Amino acid sequence: MIVTIGGSAGSGTSTLAKEIASRFGLKHISAGLIMREMAKEKGMDLLEFSKFAEENSQIDNEIDEGQKKMADGNCVAEGRLSAHFLEHDISVWLTAPLDVRATRVSYRENISPKEAEKRITEREASEKKRYKEFYDIDISDMDRYDIILNTGKFDIDSMVKIVSSVIESLSDK
Repeated sequence: MIVTIGGSAGSGTSTLAKEIASRFGLKHISAGLIMREMAKEKGMDLLEFSKFAEENSQIDNEIDEGQKKMADGNCVAEGRLSAHFLEHDISVWLTAPLDVRATRVSYRENISPKEAEKRITEREASEKKRYKEFYDIDISDMDRYDIILNTGKFDIDSMVKIVSSVIESLSDK
């Protein structure tokens, strides 16, 4: 079983992916973690690294290829492009209003909500540009997702229940 979980920055993809992986005994693969580690190696924050990646297509390629190699079967693959690059059994996209996501990111990164909102907006613009230019993927096209959840409306327990019920219904077939 391969489950992909993508979403907007600060929408809760890491939290949900970890919970689903734990609940079903699946390996957790995070494109975001791979990217954060690459940024750290270069001494950059995520926004700086995103802008750097606009000029260096090999960065996204390395992240996506790395995720493909790790997704060898039973896993939860977390990343904005995971559903585009992996053969999956179920694909999930998470979203939430910008102010909700900015509050979450500000807490996680110890910055002001206003600064978080600015960083999210700039990072998403950079990613949208890269994904279209490098892969001809329109990240706003939701057609490939089986479940789209507004995490501003659901707490993590509810999100886990929703996604788990879909996974369980597929397992019953």
